[in-house]
Amino acid sequence: MAPEALRNHWNAAWRALGVAAADEALGIELQRRYGEPQRHYHTLQHLGECLAWFEREKEAAEHPGEVALALWFHDAVYDVHAHDNEARSADWARSAIVSAGAPSDAAERVHALVMATRHDAVPEGRDAELLVDIDLSILGADPARFDEYERQVHAEYAFVPDEVRRPRRRAILQRFLAREAIYATPRMHALLEARARANLARSIAALA
Repeated sequence: MAPEALRNHWNAAWRALGVAAADEALGIELQRRYGEPQRHYHTLQHLGECLAWFEREKEAAEHPGEVALALWFHDAVYDVHAHDNEARSADWARSAIVSAGAPSDAAERVHALVMATRHDAVPEGRDAELLVDIDLSILGADPARFDEYERQVHAEYAFVPDEVRRPRRRAILQRFLAREAIYATPRMHALLEARARANLARSIAALA
C-alpha cells in the first residue's frame, strides 16, 4: 500500500473514533516498527494486505474505526524471542487511544481486538471475527503468495534449529486445518476457506 494510502487510512480510522487530528508521528512510528529488520512476514506488506481486506469488508464491522486501528496496532510490537507481543501491542493501542481523547470503551474494545490476534480462542463478536479473518487472510492467498508467506515466517524463526522449527510450524498449521471453519465472516469464508485448506494441507505435507 502506497504511503499516501496508508496516511489516508490512518487518518480515517481516527476520525471514525471522533478524533479530528490523528497523531501523524505515531502513524510514522508504527510504519517504522513494521519495517524492523527482524521482520520478514509481519511487515508493511502484511499491514497493507490487511488494510486492503478491511477496505473490502468494512461494512461487516460494528465499529469500523476500531477494527482499523486494531489492524494498525496488532503487530506493532514483534519480538521473535518474546511471548507477549500481542499484549504489549494491545496495551500500546489502548494507551494511544486514551491519550488521543477517544472514548475509554473504544480503547478497551481495541485492546480486546488486538488480543484476539493471538488466535488461541474462537473470536467473539462481529468485529473480532472480521479482524481475525483479515489477519488470517494470508492462509487463503493464491498459492504463490502463500508459499512466499511460509518462507517469510521460516525466515523470522531461522534462529530455531530446523529439527525444532519444522515440527512446531507443522503443528500450528494443523491446528488451523483442524478447525471446523477457518473463517467466520460469510464473505471471507466463501472467498478463502477452500483455498486456505488446500494451502495448509500442501504446506503440512511439505513439512512432514
